[in-house]
Amino acid sequence: MTSEGMLRCPICKKERAWKDNPFRPFCSERCRLIDLGQWAGERYRIPGERPPTGDDSGEEKK
Repeated sequence: MTSEGMLRCPICKKERAWKDNPFRPFCSERCRLIDLGQWAGERYRIPGERPPTGDDSGEEKK
């Protein structure tokens, strides 16, 4: 958070009040949806190994 009771939106960087903000940590529905789209579009990634898929089981196909 920035100044007392304020937060800086991680998307647009505007300062908004923390208290009674239904979109926090974002300033608005728009910024919340932009962030969701970033995750859905795989622009954000958490480092780690990929879990095996059904094709990576090592079994031969018949």
